[in-house]
Amino acid sequence: MPMQRRSFLRLTAMSSGLLALGPGFWRSVHAAPARPGPGPYGAISGAPDAQGLRLPAGFSSRIVARTGQRVPGTRYTWHAAPDGGTCFPTDDGGWVYTSNCELPLIGGASSIRFDGGGNVTSAYRILEGTQLNCAGGPTPWGTWLSCEEWDGGHVWECNPQEPSQGLRRSALGTFAHEAVAVDPVGMRLYLTEDRPEGRFYRFTPAQWPSLSSGTLEAAKLNGSALDGTATFSWVRVSASLPASLQLARFLTTALDGGEGCWYDSGTIYFTTKGDHRVWAHTPATGKVELLYDDDLYPESPLRGVDNITVSRSGDLYVAEDGDDLQLCLFTPGPERSVAPFLQVVGHAGSELTGPAFCPDGQRLYFSSQRGTDGNGVTFEVRGPFR
Repeated sequence: MPMQRRSFLRLTAMSSGLLALGPGFWRSVHAAPARPGPGPYGAISGAPDAQGLRLPAGFSSRIVARTGQRVPGTRYTWHAAPDGGTCFPTDDGGWVYTSNCELPLIGGASSIRFDGGGNVTSAYRILEGTQLNCAGGPTPWGTWLSCEEWDGGHVWECNPQEPSQGLRRSALGTFAHEAVAVDPVGMRLYLTEDRPEGRFYRFTPAQWPSLSSGTLEAAKLNGSALDGTATFSWVRVSASLPASLQLARFLTTALDGGEGCWYDSGTIYFTTKGDHRVWAHTPATGKVELLYDDDLYPESPLRGVDNITVSRSGDLYVAEDGDDLQLCLFTPGPERSVAPFLQVVGHAGSELTGPAFCPDGQRLYFSSQRGTDGNGVTFEVRGPFR
């Protein structure tokens, strides 16, 4: 993008007092969009560790799974192309980490189970018979929503706690699903579509929390995301095909390449990779705000925005698809900043996927989808997370 437009965007955002967000991560009023700055954990190391990760001081890593190999301590062979994932607490004080398989024909999802000390105790399949399972999202009732990323794709609801087979939730739409976030207060779901002409959707269950039926809508963006006036209004659409192929395409707004989606404290955060943006939507007010755009600052570290998660401290983590394979960290406060938290070295052509924290927030899981040789690697990072 020409520097002239970069400067215009930066000045417009700063002069308009952009991002007077309500509850959640971006709580301060009149805060500017995130700009490059130091992270709370300091700079990442100059050289990678034994697992190929550049980390801040005090953090360490291990590999918990590799494509085509048995998960250590189990008889289960880990899937290829690991993508979206999250963690769920277990009754015995441990947790499970779920992971999708983004392959055609043999997609699905798997879980790795950990005890309270972080030791792997088992691994198993929780979904099969699907394809191109990309991201998804957790529900407040403890299930994993696995999303198929193809034009005829659906959302599948899975039990992450034991070997099982998910249930197709057709009412959540038929399109190239990427991720989904559940708003337990508004009792709705929000979904991204990974296409240049993709829409941002919301689903209202007919009877909460059942996902078997309900109303699907696509968003229309009203006003400007650059001056703080933007809101979403909603147009009902059919669940049988993408909104871009319905008459509703004339009444709704295309958002370029919808990716990660996450709920936290009354706010839905989502990303669009086509324009390298991070957004926030507050359902209670309808407000839509632009938290990050790489064109606002020439030195912005984050490109190829993809999966996202929010930590217990309220920090927002965004994974990169491509670029220099960093997991970047947004810190809250009056001075918004974004900085690399870690970087994967030697995995050219891969992407970072599935960032998720264990229940106590002290371990972070994610994958390099294609690793160094086309085979995925799933990591755990441990350290003094705030």
